[in-house]
Amino acid sequence: MSDYQLITHQDYSKIAFSAMASTCEVLVRNLDKKFCHTIAKIVTSETKRIEAKFSRYAKDNLVYRMNHSNDQSVNIDTETFNLLEYARNLFELSDGLFDITSGVLREIWSFTPNSKPPTESEVKKILKRIGFESLHYDQQVFSMPKDMQIDFGGIGKEYAVDQISKMIKEKCQTKNASYLVNFGGDLSAVKFHKNDPDWIVGLESVNDIDQTASVIKISHGSVATSGNTKRFFEYQGKRYGHLLNPKTGYPIDDAPRSITAFSDSCVLAGSFSSLAMLQGKQAEKFLKDQKIKYICLW
Repeated sequence: MSDYQLITHQDYSKIAFSAMASTCEVLVRNLDKKFCHTIAKIVTSETKRIEAKFSRYAKDNLVYRMNHSNDQSVNIDTETFNLLEYARNLFELSDGLFDITSGVLREIWSFTPNSKPPTESEVKKILKRIGFESLHYDQQVFSMPKDMQIDFGGIGKEYAVDQISKMIKEKCQTKNASYLVNFGGDLSAVKFHKNDPDWIVGLESVNDIDQTASVIKISHGSVATSGNTKRFFEYQGKRYGHLLNPKTGYPIDDAPRSITAFSDSCVLAGSFSSLAMLQGKQAEKFLKDQKIKYICLW
């Protein structure tokens, strides 16, 4: 049984599969089934590789070894080093608000309808396990203190979109086949034929996730959306969103419901949408200061 579905529409083919807890698809303006199966194999193979290597849910991958190193050195490769360096840049740009060691907060926060906030003592205790500055690494080895963890989830899906787009770009160009990579709303598009229509993508409503708030057209470039419309709970009249401040251990106050950012790469688009959300009510000012094109829904 194939790992994907190949669906032919009037003027494009769709490669659909599931990965990284998302519905994934690649749309290609080419109806040649042999060609599209070739693209599909490239896409699914690379996605599986990235997910297997960097998922925090796996029990025998590199991230697992890093998270269970107990202050001992773990060998890493150039790809992992580059992701760590990118995470460091985001940590510094956000003044510590984007921190890949903050995933441990999920141990005390659960964003289901009947949840309630953790106690102050629980928060204080877990904050001791957070801090990118406690990581030690170079291009060959990595270590961090016992009980700390890293999680590449904040950049992993966008990274996969960019990697896949790069891998299929040359093959699609030889066929003059414009394409769109869409991993759960994180997008990368390349247009080769000037007469091809733009791809049309819907943005979810912040009030009803089954409804579309607006649509955007994309022909070239990347788009990513961050938000807290799906994961939240209400307790004693207050709404708690899943975007957590690693400095305080509590949700970011007054953040928009969602931010869609546009950039040349999906990693950059995703990074700026996430960083803006972490700015709370200053989100739009941050994006304007960074000269990022965006759509903000409150």
